Amino acid sequence: MNENEFVTLANGVKMPSVGFGVFQVDDLSQAESAVTAAIKTGYRLIDTASSYKNEEAVGRAIAKSDIARKDLFVTTKAYIQQMGYEQTIRAFYESLNKLGLDYLDLYLIHMPFGDYYGTWRAMIDLYQAGKIRAIGVSNFDAARLMDLSYNFDVTPMVNQIEHHPHYQRLSELAVMRDLGVQPEAWAPFAEGLNGMFDEPLLKSIAAKYDKSVAQVILRWNLQQGVVVIPKSVHENRMIENRDVFDFELTDAEMEQIQSLDEGQPSMLDTTKPSEVKRVYDYLNNPVLTSL
Repeated sequence: MNENEFVTLANGVKMPSVGFGVFQVDDLSQAESAVTAAIKTGYRLIDTASSYKNEEAVGRAIAKSDIARKDLFVTTKAYIQQMGYEQTIRAFYESLNKLGLDYLDLYLIHMPFGDYYGTWRAMIDLYQAGKIRAIGVSNFDAARLMDLSYNFDVTPMVNQIEHHPHYQRLSELAVMRDLGVQPEAWAPFAEGLNGMFDEPLLKSIAAKYDKSVAQVILRWNLQQGVVVIPKSVHENRMIENRDVFDFELTDAEMEQIQSLDEGQPSMLDTTKPSEVKRVYDYLNNPVLTSL
């Protein structure tokens, strides 16, 4: 990987700017095969979570890879029922054991619910003990991110958020820059919802560069300094999603894409009571949906 394929976190740790996510890859055999293929095609950032229930499959793929551990960047996350100091310490070692690793590159608070203050204290201790190279959060809006940052000496190094052309969050990205927090986009294509792949503007820009709409979206993220973790179980798409470093959008094109912003999430709104209920319903009955 070239130097321009990394970002540098606030603590100096280098993180690949294009990673591979395994959200909703529930079949363990498929998850293992997908991660194996992703590593083979050049991905070095692998993102999972305890709530995805595929950490063991990810770990098996990593174990049989011929890539040195130091060259991989492995992320997992603690979910709501794992919030609180003792719960998070226990959850961390459970995830580490399932992944078959000695340390994590990045550990995240998955949702801004429950005793995430206690969890952050646990994560700081694990970080300072050398068990995690970087710590951060996921799905934190700007206010919660600022609140957490202002109350601890060690602030989040990453915030993994829903971010795509229909939900651009420019003011929140500005807050992250001010706090020194690296933004990372989950579901950068919004799973194709609301006609994402059929946007005439994105199709026009893609045709100009002989790229796909997906590649334009990923490039748009990268040029804003946003790390991306697209998911696919198809090797040709994996290759396509990494092939985004040989072109650059113009300032005018970046501004044109701003016109696509709908100003609201397509996937998850953690400030909306019905969505909070859905998150907790999933916690109590995981067959309802996947988060």
